[in-house]
Amino acid sequence: MDVENVRAFVAAAESGRLGDAAVELGISQQAVSKRVGALERAVGVALFARTPRGVRLTLDGAVFLPHARAVLRAVERAARSVRPENRVLRVDVPNLRTAPSTALRAFHAAHPEVALEVVTLPENHLGGALEAVRAGAVDASFRAVPLARADLPDGVRTARAVDSGLELLVGPRHPLADRAELAPVKLAGHRVWVPGIRPGTEWARFYRDFAGAFGAAVDGAGPHFGDEALLEVLAGSAEHATIVGSGDHYLWPAVYDLRRIPLRDPTPVYPHRLLWSTVNDHPGLADLRAFLTAGRARAPEPVWEPSWA
Repeated sequence: MDVENVRAFVAAAESGRLGDAAVELGISQQAVSKRVGALERAVGVALFARTPRGVRLTLDGAVFLPHARAVLRAVERAARSVRPENRVLRVDVPNLRTAPSTALRAFHAAHPEVALEVVTLPENHLGGALEAVRAGAVDASFRAVPLARADLPDGVRTARAVDSGLELLVGPRHPLADRAELAPVKLAGHRVWVPGIRPGTEWARFYRDFAGAFGAAVDGAGPHFGDEALLEVLAGSAEHATIVGSGDHYLWPAVYDLRRIPLRDPTPVYPHRLLWSTVNDHPGLADLRAFLTAGRARAPEPVWEPSWA
C-alpha cells in the first residue's frame, strides 16, 4: 500500500473533489485519480463513488478513512522522530566514570534543551567508534586517536576535546601513599596495574608509550572484574597501584582510604578527541563541539602526551 496513494485518498475524501485534492497535493487531477485507483486495487474494494459533482465515499471508503488518516499520522511521527532537531543526541564514551562522561554531564547542565543519550559501544575501541560514527549509530564518540588524519575514514572528523591529566591511585599501605604529587619517573620500580588492556586498542598504545617515556612497569594482566573489584584490591595492597584521570569519577567506601596522587613535572595527559561525521547535521552536535572548545582546560604545565596526540 503506497503512502502517497493513501494521502491522495484522504485529500479527495476531505474535499469531495479530485480537482481540489490535486491543488492541495500540488499534482494533476489525473495523478490523483490514478493514485486513488491504485489504492482501490490494493485494498480490493471501491472507496469512492463518482458523481457529477465529484466523489463521495462508499461504505467501504467511510470505514477505511479513519485508518488512512492514522497511517498518515504514523508516517509523520516516524519522519519527525528522525529529524535532527527532534532526535536524541547519542554520544559514545569509553567508560561512564571517565572525564568525557563528566564533560557530558556539564554539557547537559548547560544545554538541558538538547536531548542526550550517553552510551558505551559494544565494540569499545577506536575501530568500533569510527564505524559507529560513520554508520550513524552514534552522533559522536570520545576516543584517543593514534592515527593521522589521512588514515581516518572518509567523512569522519576529530577535534581535541578533553585533556585528562593522570593521577596515581593507591591504597594506604602503598609506599607512595603519602606523596602529595609525584613525578612520573618515580614510578620506575613500582607496579602500575591497569587490568584488561586489550592489544591493538588506542589505550594499549597510550600505555605502551607512557611506559616507554617514564620507565614505568604498566601491567595489563587481566581479567578486569570491574572498577569496584579493582578498588577493593588497591585498598588492601602494598604493591598495587593504578592510573586514573583527574576528571574521572570514582567512589569507594571511606574505610578503603584510597589516595589520588597527581602526576606532575611533567603531567601525563590522556588526549580524548571528539569524533563525528561531516554529514551529521544534528544541531545538538554543533552545541556540543562549541561547548567542548570553549570549556577545554589544559593540564598543569609542563605536560607530556604521546607524539601522535
